[in-house]
Amino acid sequence: MTRVPLSVLDLATVREGHTSADALRGTLEVAKSADELGYHRFWVAEHHNMPAVASTAPPVLIAAVAARTNRIKVGSGGVMLPNHMPFVVAEQFAILEALHPGRIDLGLGRAPGTAQATAAALRGVSPYLTVEQFPEHLQTLLALLGDDRIENATAGRLRATPAAESFPEVWMLGSSTYGAQIAAALGLPFCYAYHFAISSDVESALRLYRTGFKPSPRFPEPHAMVSASVIAAETSEEALYLAGPSRIMALSLRTGRLGPIISPEQAAAVELSDLDRAMLDSLPGTQYAGTADEVVADLDALVERTGADELMLAGTVYDPATRQDSLARIAKAWGL
Repeated sequence: MTRVPLSVLDLATVREGHTSADALRGTLEVAKSADELGYHRFWVAEHHNMPAVASTAPPVLIAAVAARTNRIKVGSGGVMLPNHMPFVVAEQFAILEALHPGRIDLGLGRAPGTAQATAAALRGVSPYLTVEQFPEHLQTLLALLGDDRIENATAGRLRATPAAESFPEVWMLGSSTYGAQIAAALGLPFCYAYHFAISSDVESALRLYRTGFKPSPRFPEPHAMVSASVIAAETSEEALYLAGPSRIMALSLRTGRLGPIISPEQAAAVELSDLDRAMLDSLPGTQYAGTADEVVADLDALVERTGADELMLAGTVYDPATRQDSLARIAKAWGL
């Protein structure tokens, strides 16, 4: 059976009792495993001022991952463009592409990826860094990265790098129909963040993307990737136990009680109020937790339902070794 490519999304999660350096070293180990196991891409996210996430600067982390892997494509899932001037992002990713030609992805998001006060600290008082200007900034960035279709005054005056041989692959990310429509209009590949938007209508977003897609030189056809949160273990019971920290983290995000990710033992022992219990029961945390065969069956069904051309596997776990084991089990069952 021929299956779609699988990729990996990582947040460099910080465990209770551990440091940011520990989290980043864990990400590098997971990336090396993903490279060896045959995964297609390894993306890192952008989040700020969160006790459980050390992935704050994707270009820096991408450079470290790409230098320690051999063939896997490495990128951002994603750079939150309202936090950055397009020229800065273009320069950063032009360098990454020059160092690792053909291996760099630039996934872009419209959300700030952080709270309002932190977003203000990132952007300063610039009137040019707003969500409303996202379409303009996206087109400026594309022009700076070699998209000749777009006439842009800024790109006409500036070069992201003096003499490019190639450019990173630009992706639009989203968890709504907005991102899907932007990707379609500009002929970009699109990644739907289903791992944190389980209650949303992924089918409608991808339908809009495909029906509205306008071919571009790099992508004559639409190309859709869907993310999902997964954990595979020896037994279903063990997988659900290992998924415990992700559920507590999902609850903490929604209740503002942020902290490092706790262990499965701690997650199992957490005493919850009736309100917290009701909220926890409505949160996915990890969408697909089970044996490798069970997870693969769920992923096959997701591909069948969405028509995804690729899948990206997220998964919040306490120990990077757990993530490596989970990815190895899924890779074998998927046939990578």
